[in-house]
Amino acid sequence: MAMYRKLGKKTKLRKALLRSQTTQLLYKGKIITTEARAKEIQKIVEPMITLAAKEKDNYETVTVQAKQAQRDKDGKRVKEEKDGKKVTVYDTVEKQIRKDKPSRLHARRQIMKMIYPVVEVPAQASGRKKNTKKVDLVGKLFDEYGPKYAGRQGGYTRIIKIGQRKGDAAMMVQLELV
Repeated sequence: MAMYRKLGKKTKLRKALLRSQTTQLLYKGKIITTEARAKEIQKIVEPMITLAAKEKDNYETVTVQAKQAQRDKDGKRVKEEKDGKKVTVYDTVEKQIRKDKPSRLHARRQIMKMIYPVVEVPAQASGRKKNTKKVDLVGKLFDEYGPKYAGRQGGYTRIIKIGQRKGDAAMMVQLELV
């Protein structure tokens, strides 16, 4: 008996497929795929969420001093002249940041191995490049899914059978987070 399904693909292609579908499941909350793929994705996602739930509060809050540029009423940086050069004026601001403890940092890196970076691109053509932003999927896993599933003892995903695919009659399912 095999430990995993080969899904009719070579190793690199199979791993890329599973990583991309895992990423989409965590980003969107549900995906439609074949039954065999869904069962393999479940094996990957469930331990990730368990790790995030276990390490959800494992950080310390630290206050740091940071420089922040002064802005005028139009939102532009305030500049002053020093030695014939225009230099930006900065204020010192106190900020509170979360500092991961070593076990949470290790868990974060373990999760980052199995998901792709997600970039959110707006639908409109105007301002597409300017409004493109990166999504912190690992942060979402720790901050949103970790507390949500902290009380559960596994079973974070659900498979709902949709029916057979028209071309090859493969069983299609909807894999979603509970």
